[in-house]
Amino acid sequence: MYTTRQGECWDEAAKEVYGNEKYVGYLMQSNLPFLDTMVFSAGTELNTPELPAEETDIPPWRKQA
Repeated sequence: MYTTRQGECWDEAAKEVYGNEKYVGYLMQSNLPFLDTMVFSAGTELNTPELPAEETDIPPWRKQA
């Protein structure tokens, strides 16, 4: 669970939670009720599941088929 700060956007939250803005889509997919929110109020609680194995920064040649 992640609690947003006043004025925080999706990409900022993704960077705080997952260490990179590129996971913003995964964060949004995990929080469908908030999709219409562009800028969060303070205290919004977002669901923050672990990234699936294929979403990590493993180079393609190291991934198992």
